[in-house]
Order: sequence, then C-alpha cells, then structure tokens
Amino acid sequence: MDITRAEQRILHLLAQGGWIDVEKDEKGRIESAHCHTRDNWRYAAFDMKLFRRLRRRGAIASRNGGPYRITRHGLALVRARPDNR
Repeated sequence: MDITRAEQRILHLLAQGGWIDVEKDEKGRIESAHCHTRDNWRYAAFDMKLFRRLRRRGAIASRNGGPYRITRHGLALVRARPDNR
C-alpha cells in the first residue's frame, strides 16, 4: 500500500518516539490533533485530514485513552531512512 510523502514524514516522527495529542469537544469527538516529536517539538505541517487518513489506514492508534502512537502496521508502512534511530 502506497502512502503519501506527508504521511511518510509523520510516520517517521512517530517511529522515532513521537506522539499525537488530540483535543475533544464535550461530546467526545476529536476536534483537533497535534503531532509532537520525541523532543516535544510540535510539527506544524500536521492537520486533521492527515490524522484521519493515518487512523483509517490503521497506522496509528490510541491505547487506554493515551496519545496516538504508531502501530505495527504503521511500522511496516514506513520506509527505511538513514536518520531513523
């Protein structure tokens, strides 16, 4: 399954230890999401459209109400890069 360049960038950040925080409204629906690197820097080129695509593909998931992190399927989707640790 091919993924876009933007999805690839986010998955690389998550594979290196990043996470995605979400903000919910009173009804429990997600209204905004923010991607953070492992150094707690906020990635600016992340939007709800990209978040929905990654979640629909099964590349990210939240466990026990925590932040969204990369899944095993997401790790399989991400291509190797020299700067991955």
